[in-house]
Amino acid sequence: MEIRPTTDEDRDVFVDTAHAAFGLFPETPVEGGGLWWSALEMDHCVLALTADGRPVGTAATHPFELTLPGETLVPAPGVTAVGVLPSHRRQGVLSAMMRHQLTELRTRGEFLSVLLASEAPIYGRFGYGPATYTGRLTVQRHKAALDLPRAHSTADGRATGSVEVLRRAECGEILEEVYDRYRRAQPGALSRPHRWWALRAGQPPISPAPRYIAVHRDADGVPDGYASYSIGEKQTLTVDETITTDDAVFTALARFVLGHDLVSQVVFKHVPPQHPLRWQLTDFRAAEMGGDTDWLWVRLLDVPRALTARGWFTDGELVLAVDDPFLDWHGRYLLTVRDGKAECVPTGREPDLSLDVRDLGSLYLGGTAPSTLVRAGHIRAHRPDAATRADALFRTDRSPHCLHWF
Repeated sequence: MEIRPTTDEDRDVFVDTAHAAFGLFPETPVEGGGLWWSALEMDHCVLALTADGRPVGTAATHPFELTLPGETLVPAPGVTAVGVLPSHRRQGVLSAMMRHQLTELRTRGEFLSVLLASEAPIYGRFGYGPATYTGRLTVQRHKAALDLPRAHSTADGRATGSVEVLRRAECGEILEEVYDRYRRAQPGALSRPHRWWALRAGQPPISPAPRYIAVHRDADGVPDGYASYSIGEKQTLTVDETITTDDAVFTALARFVLGHDLVSQVVFKHVPPQHPLRWQLTDFRAAEMGGDTDWLWVRLLDVPRALTARGWFTDGELVLAVDDPFLDWHGRYLLTVRDGKAECVPTGREPDLSLDVRDLGSLYLGGTAPSTLVRAGHIRAHRPDAATRADALFRTDRSPHCLHWF
């Protein structure tokens, strides 16, 4: 078997092979989306070929940026279009492609990669761990009144500004600009390169699917948030995504969609865990959480570089013994944090925690507490206080969240 990079001449073969791996056809659109494969950059793709040259597997990456805790932006190859023809599964094709891809990324100087897992059991064995989570909040329209805040610096707690409704085709630049400001401040968020917006590649509101956009403008008329929505069957208003870093703006946009006429319920997709919206409803039972799932998975390729890249919010130190069975390496590192900055160096000291690289990927953005994985039996704590100290050290000022689909 040969694994080789692709060129522009391979695009049709790559797209056909990727679709065949999932039993789809290129004419079949992603639900609610555009032609996702148009955003692929062929110099970031590989094909797996049999000895006689037949394509049997595909894998690719998108050149994203990831926002780390502390609002640090780092390169983050986004792994996508991974598939093997049904006729060649269980023959080592997927493992060979993933090993080839990870080795190339590390050789290129990348210290992490990310993906969205089509099936949860697949990617853990390649060193990826779930790092952000998302859910769906369904609010019954007749119970959708929002309570006034009991503690706020203004009279009623509402954002100053206004909301206007635009069609998707009228506000492409606004969406791109507002999303870019949002993702730079939100840990766990990925960039959306301009080519995605220009090609309309992906899911709403990037895609050509018709949507209304509720745009929030501040007191000076500058857009500082938006909600993309549509109304479907059974008078259900579905919000694809609500983009803002300001809680008051989120509330203003939520108030707008919850007040829409001729709607029986409002579904907010991609709500981060512990979002305050449910608590803002006068009737706490008016909202139902559902669809709780993992979203962004993280894979570390260079532990010291990754741990020193992110921001930290508690001083302390830990000795981490990290295993990477897929790429066959082991390291023991002393992580020392002072004044928001970390040093991470090899050490011979006895470890506080022993863990797989996939577990470190889950901890990396602060969305998973080390003590949770200790209790699950995935991380071994060698000292009674190790999990507590690790929880304090990996804690972040803001929960990571990602809603970009790729």
